[in-house]
Amino acid sequence: MTKCPICQKPATPEHKPFCSKRCADIDLGRWLTESYTLPAKPETGEDDDQV
Repeated sequence: MTKCPICQKPATPEHKPFCSKRCADIDLGRWLTESYTLPAKPETGEDDDQV
């Protein structure tokens, strides 16, 4: 069975992949406040394609 990515409880079919509406709302809030980010290299401001 799939675990809820927020609290690790078993997921329910009506809220999958979450266990409840509460955990689904927590996840949505994290997306809306941009808490989820991917690491990236800082831009240097230079065009790397120029030779």
